[in-house]
Amino acid sequence: MTEPNEPQGGVSENGIEWGAGGYAAQLRRELALRNRRWARGRLHVESYGSDPVIVYGPDNERHGNFFDPAYEAICARPGWMRRLRKAHTGRRSLPRADRPWCELDSSTSSDALLMNVFCTPGVLESPLVQSSLGLDDPADAFFGWKARVPLKNGRTDTTEVDLRWGSLLVEAKLTEADFQTRPASVVEGYRDFEDVFSPQLLPRVELRTARRRAPAEFAEVYTQEWEPTEGLPDLEVEAAAREYRASLAEQAWIATPPAPGYAGYQLIRNVLAAHAHACSFCVLHDARRPDLREQWFRVMAAVTSAELRVRLKVMTWQELAPLLPAPLQEFLDVKYGIVAPGKTASAFEAS
Repeated sequence: MTEPNEPQGGVSENGIEWGAGGYAAQLRRELALRNRRWARGRLHVESYGSDPVIVYGPDNERHGNFFDPAYEAICARPGWMRRLRKAHTGRRSLPRADRPWCELDSSTSSDALLMNVFCTPGVLESPLVQSSLGLDDPADAFFGWKARVPLKNGRTDTTEVDLRWGSLLVEAKLTEADFQTRPASVVEGYRDFEDVFSPQLLPRVELRTARRRAPAEFAEVYTQEWEPTEGLPDLEVEAAAREYRASLAEQAWIATPPAPGYAGYQLIRNVLAAHAHACSFCVLHDARRPDLREQWFRVMAAVTSAELRVRLKVMTWQELAPLLPAPLQEFLDVKYGIVAPGKTASAFEAS
């Protein structure tokens, strides 16, 4: 397990300190390059844009984004198979296809990585894997489990936990930027929020919930204050007008009163789910994302119950890797660059 006193932050090759976005972007670039090679001979497309992502499709009885034994096991389980149909939120950035693109088709999908690992035959039954995750009651695995965390209004929320395995809840992360933010009114609307957390210790943010308006919506201000400079070429006048209109929109956005919010919403919600269902909760993340680990430690530090805190865990894919079957380890190395601590990942084509 990873300890909470490990160094924070990081520095790039040119000496610039990385933030969360830097770690995530670097990992996305590596996965893109690794999967460009892995995709050869497999059904796939690349997303549009300057930083394309490889997205795979099913091809007969195989799927390029999955380890073959894991995919075979998934296809044999209707409950697991349903998870593969989770809609892709960025379908407009992908070429048209005969079937809708799904989230788990993407080479950067943390859900796909989670299923590659835990759907491989023998992993759920492995005593080493069970003990490493502190699982005392191994049972069936449910992906996209609806936790139905209680709210103060007597209802329950509708969000999902990536994996429930017996009494263990798992949140899987790979290239996601963070654990999401939500307004304070949403987070504080959970029934057990004040019982589980010291709110003043949780990471806070200021959110602007108003819609960012387009420059065209400031026509009155524009006509009253904008006076084109005479004598300038038409292109310079047009550029100056665009800059002025953009500044109006930016000023209006900055002037919008911010609303209080919380960072790490997914973590807060899943801790509340673990409390409500008497479960343990583990964040599985990539060792190349220390920023995610630090976010998790901040949320854990705000948990008031010592009994609950000991049920909160963190583990990296790299720490889990040596406990897995050798062919799966090779797959994770080549496709994701995930290897056991102390080992060097296989080379990939940098371009």
